[in-house]
Amino acid sequence: MIYAFALFIFAGLAEIGGGYLIWLWLREGKPIYWGVFGGIALALYGVIATFQTFPSFGRVYAAYGGVFVILSVLWGWGIDKKTPDLYDWVGAGICLVGVSVMLFAPRN
Repeated sequence: MIYAFALFIFAGLAEIGGGYLIWLWLREGKPIYWGVFGGIALALYGVIATFQTFPSFGRVYAAYGGVFVILSVLWGWGIDKKTPDLYDWVGAGICLVGVSVMLFAPRN
């Protein structure tokens, strides 16, 4: 479980960080190499996620979506300095419950 959690975190940071670098390049006028590094980070996100041990691609990526929401709230708080409000935390908590149900429910 720790391995899966770590992969979700690393993949999430690569995706959010990559998107953020591209945002800074295109929206904030940063040099093009910021966008290039962002593209590399986004490609790494796709690779990192394949190391998950869950057997279903769709289930892993759906569950990752919930993790992405939580990491995005934290990124906004830590990097963009936008303090999450009650509804941000409630929504992130709902996503975390959904991810847990999808990944850890007993199946045949």
